[in-house]
Amino acid sequence: MTASGDIIVFLGPTLPHEEAAACLDATYLPPAEQGALAQAVRDDRPRAVVLIDGSFARVPAVRHKEILWTLAQGIPVFGAASMGALRAAELGAVGMQGHGVIYRWYALTPLADDDEVAVAMMPLELGAGSLSEALINIRLTLRAARRAGIVSREQQRALEAAARATYFIDRHYPTIIAAARLALKDADRAGLDRFEQWWPTNAIDQKRADALGLLRRLAAAPYLLRPLAHRPAFRMTEAFAQDLDAAGLRPDDFLR
Repeated sequence: MTASGDIIVFLGPTLPHEEAAACLDATYLPPAEQGALAQAVRDDRPRAVVLIDGSFARVPAVRHKEILWTLAQGIPVFGAASMGALRAAELGAVGMQGHGVIYRWYALTPLADDDEVAVAMMPLELGAGSLSEALINIRLTLRAARRAGIVSREQQRALEAAARATYFIDRHYPTIIAAARLALKDADRAGLDRFEQWWPTNAIDQKRADALGLLRRLAAAPYLLRPLAHRPAFRMTEAFAQDLDAAGLRPDDFLR
């Protein structure tokens, strides 16, 4: 249980909880899955909810409807970096507030793939740290390498194609570099050698940057945490009631 009035942040592989807590005083919970956000809001009535990370492969993902219900309670919901950026882009029209480069990219890119921010993560009891690289981070790193003259345009395309073709839990720079070597001619591989030396100290982690940016923004601007003046309409549906029931929650608790 949290103290009434706390900010609740759902956070996992994007950023360690200790580093996040140094930016914003809040209650930090593991990545949200179906029902987790609704349960936290029902039980703790926080001032605001921040969604950064969510689970999605081994369990159902956090539902749009539970975010809508939270907004209907007058509680502001913010999203950034990962699942939060995706849901904020999808629910901006009803009041969820997004932050950061990844959020803006999702908002401006119809049919953008959820796979862009997906990573494998450690078990929750081990801290839910990241075990693979996010495609969005890889693509931004490759663009920076191209601009720095580390790789050619053809090499950049080969590396990105290798990253896209790799299942998200297996995305690592050594893996995609090895795959790109197979796709390129011998004469085109020199840039991959340069990139192999360059990326460990120059790789971009936009997910981390966006998460930190949102937490610092909320710490610096507490007026953003005021109850919502305009609340979206909420109507219980049979599908949402089934989702709540599957998560072990009573649908009747969410009718008010």
